Parts: sequence; structure tokens; C-alpha cells
Amino acid sequence: MPRTIQTSPLTRAAFTPFGEVLDVDGPADKMINEGLCGRYHDRAKLDFNDGRAGISLFNAQKRSLPLTLNMMERHPDGSQAFLPMHRNPFLVVVAADDNGAPAKPLAFVTTPGQGINFHRNVWHGVLTPLHDPGLFAVVDRIGDGANLQEHWFDQPWQITDSN
Repeated sequence: MPRTIQTSPLTRAAFTPFGEVLDVDGPADKMINEGLCGRYHDRAKLDFNDGRAGISLFNAQKRSLPLTLNMMERHPDGSQAFLPMHRNPFLVVVAADDNGAPAKPLAFVTTPGQGINFHRNVWHGVLTPLHDPGLFAVVDRIGDGANLQEHWFDQPWQITDSN
């Protein structure tokens, strides 16, 4: 029988150990374009061992809760940002490291207008849109060598909606 995790709303405070929440919460850092555009400046720490930052587009299939979590992954050579190209919530799963494997995962649901940036080497679930479309811009490391480690759980986790 799977172990259970309940989702929580994605907040900056809860997500800080794993990365940054990307949104336009609060006043803009600077007004630009003749005062018609608020710039929320430098919101994510892009961190790469080598290679370069690249922007890719991911078009993921929507998933539903409850969801079985069999695997988590991490990227030891670079951070990874997910920027939805829609206003729908998506599921974000993260875990601290426990001697080279994920500790107990945490599950968050974003609100419209939130994206995330995973710090380099943070265990996380795969891109999991909860609605169609599942279109995201992804900023991550482009370079030689494998930048992916996967961990498959002996016993899966069941992620349920807290509502």
C-alpha cells in the first residue's frame, strides 16, 4: 500500500529550501517602458557547473490527483525553472536529500501566475500539470554529460489533494 502525502499551497517560505517561487507578488522592483511595465528583477538563481542556460518548451500531459509517485529526479549540474504558459495550477513535488536519496517528499499546488525554479541538485517530481494545456517554458542547463539522476522508490507515495 502506498504511503500518503497531502498537497499544500505553494508558498515562498515552504519552498525556499528547494528553490524560488517565481511570481509577481508585491510591488515591482522597477517600472519600465514609460511606466507601463513592472519589472520583477532577478527572481531565480540560475546555477550551472558548466554548459549554458537554455530555454526549452515542454508540453506535458495533464495528471490527476490522487497521483502515485514512483520516482523523483535531480539535476546535479544545473538549476531548472518551470514557467507555465497558462494560468492553471500545477503540482510541484520536492524532497530533501537523505544520503543520496530523496527524504519524505512534500507536494505543493501552485496558484495561477506562479512558476518555480529548482536549485541545482534538489530532488523533485516530474513536470505535473493538473489541467490542459501542459505547456511550459523551461530554463535549464544545456551542455555535455548527463545532468539527471533518478531515484525509484521501493514503496511508492500516494499524493492526495488537501481540499
